[in-house]
Amino acid sequence: MYIAMNRFKVVTGTEGDFETVWRNRDSSLAEVPGFIEFRLLRGKADEEEGYTLYSSHTVWSSEDDFRNWTKSENFRAAHRNAGDRKAMYKGPPVFEGFNVVDGI
Repeated sequence: MYIAMNRFKVVTGTEGDFETVWRNRDSSLAEVPGFIEFRLLRGKADEEEGYTLYSSHTVWSSEDDFRNWTKSENFRAAHRNAGDRKAMYKGPPVFEGFNVVDGI
C-alpha cells in the first residue's frame, strides 16, 4: 500500500474557495486502477504567517499504481486549471509519499 500526500499553505481568507475547488473537482480517481481512498485534511491556521495548512491524502494499492496515475490523462485533466489559483497559495504544494510498512 502507498500513501501520497500534498501539503498546501492556503492564504488566510481563501479557505472556503480552496475547499470548493476540491469539492467540485472531477478527478475520476474512482476509475483509476489501484486507487483506494481520498481525503482532504484541514490543519491549524498559522495566523502569524497568514495561512491554513491542508493536505490531500490518497491511498493506493502500490506506488506503481500512483506513478501510473501521475502519467495519465485523468491526472492531467484533474490538474488542468491548477495554475489559475496561485493567489490562494503561499508557495507550491509539498509532496510526500510513503510505502506502508506491512505487519505493523
